[in-house]
Amino acid sequence: MKHFQRIRIFIFVFLCSTVILAQSTPLEKGLNAISKDAVQAQLEFLASDWTEGREATTRGEFIAADYIASIFKLYGIKPAGDSEMQGGRNRGFFPGGGRAQQPPMQRTYFQNINFIESEASDDQVFGFIQKVGEAKKKITFNYKSDFTLYPGSVGVEFEAPIVFVGYGFRDLEKGYDDYKDVNVKGKLVLRISGFPGMRDTGSVAYKKLNLADRTALMNYYRSRNEIPEKLGAVGAIDFMPGADMLQNAATNYPIRYNTAFYEGDKRLSSGSHRISLPEDTLRAGLTQITIGARVANELFKGSGIKIEEFEKQVAQNFKPASKELKGKAAFIKTSIKTKVVRGRNVVGMIEGENPNEVIVVGGHYDHVGTSNGYIWNGADDNASGTVGVMSIAKAVAATGVKPKRTIIFACWTGEEKGLLGSEYFVEKYKPINNIILNLNYDMIGRNDEGDPKGVKLGVSYTEAYPILKDMFDKANKDLNLGLEIRFSATKRPTGGSDYASFSAKDIPVYGVMAAMHPDYHQPTDHVDKINYEKMTNIIKLGFASIWDFATSERKLEPVK
Repeated sequence: MKHFQRIRIFIFVFLCSTVILAQSTPLEKGLNAISKDAVQAQLEFLASDWTEGREATTRGEFIAADYIASIFKLYGIKPAGDSEMQGGRNRGFFPGGGRAQQPPMQRTYFQNINFIESEASDDQVFGFIQKVGEAKKKITFNYKSDFTLYPGSVGVEFEAPIVFVGYGFRDLEKGYDDYKDVNVKGKLVLRISGFPGMRDTGSVAYKKLNLADRTALMNYYRSRNEIPEKLGAVGAIDFMPGADMLQNAATNYPIRYNTAFYEGDKRLSSGSHRISLPEDTLRAGLTQITIGARVANELFKGSGIKIEEFEKQVAQNFKPASKELKGKAAFIKTSIKTKVVRGRNVVGMIEGENPNEVIVVGGHYDHVGTSNGYIWNGADDNASGTVGVMSIAKAVAATGVKPKRTIIFACWTGEEKGLLGSEYFVEKYKPINNIILNLNYDMIGRNDEGDPKGVKLGVSYTEAYPILKDMFDKANKDLNLGLEIRFSATKRPTGGSDYASFSAKDIPVYGVMAAMHPDYHQPTDHVDKINYEKMTNIIKLGFASIWDFATSERKLEPVK
């Protein structure tokens, strides 16, 4: 009798649980598919030593890409990359002598990209031309002791006037622009390091700019070359007042390098491969020269510019003092060595009822590689965001519902080299107007110093679409995630992450980042420092918002 009662109880519990599961909404099914344990498990492999720092075009990147593709396949995500011949590229032969049929084409998860890898040779020339009466005096400086040089995509040779542009800083919203009253087209810009008020935290400029946090500074420095290049400058000369350029140039360093995590007789230098996308037209890019004190003193001689006075005045009056250096020009000759290398975006897709409206969920999976036996594992940057993309893919598949709009899940290569993978994708995707939204995850796994509870994150979004903010706020509240979100809205969000590639095409974007921290681009960015609960909640937040847009009739219309 007791045995019979146990069976009845078991059947009752089973039926109740079946009914409960059947009553779960698609959103709830998707959320239940995002677990902290699965997030941690995937992150621990992506950021392990096996993937060798995932530098673009290296073996470690290919290992990571294969892993991501296998996860997409496991979750039932369709491949959305290039098509290749199934079973190989070449025609085969039967053992009896007959020719085999051409293997069929098959869609893969990989979008293959040919890059140009470039390296500066030792044949670099830089010097000044000065007018001395009726004569022209040329002074040629010494490479790697007086100056270092970062060439463009091709070797160039030119002479150009020099324009002093202060810090080369622009923030139009806050009323400062070092380029406002000068013409830099066809010229070299001369910049000093930093930003207005940097050396005086009590100054007017420092308080107005509010660049104290690492994220704001990172975005400023990453976009520093975009302005002069757009304005037509042919190059930039950088000078860091008070710095010893020779400090890192010694070839016979007599003692061991010693930092908080490293001691050895060789300098660590990650991300050594410089790559770029091939172009159909010639664009040399911005030639960058960094100069030492001897060159700077010669350059500023007779110009009336005194760096210390300039910095003090700008800090207090918040007004630039840019001007052309009369009677002085520079001559430059660069030389580079190149070769073709390959990298891969990893791209999957869940088809919607409407293939002409596409949401792209993305994050870069590359990092900066290895050096001298050390591995830059990049747990937060950006294995965390990559796991976020894979987890949202899993959640959408787990809903069991075909969304109204198509969702593409993309893990980008080459972000650390200049957003190259995402740039390639948006240039190749046709028609680009079909993409209605981009959600980008970059560094979603850590806390900063001001976040002891582990609940803060930043979200950049396109200001013409306030609904993006509303949806994140709603999801945060409805799911009781308890996240404290700092929103930043701009007309066309830019910065050092892949959402900028979409924003440049006027596609609405979310750019999600949890924190900037001291382990950024250091070998110490390890999995044991990840806040998995916070990371999991950020993934759920993104999924809930994307699922709402993917399944509703709501149109993303700009607010004018």
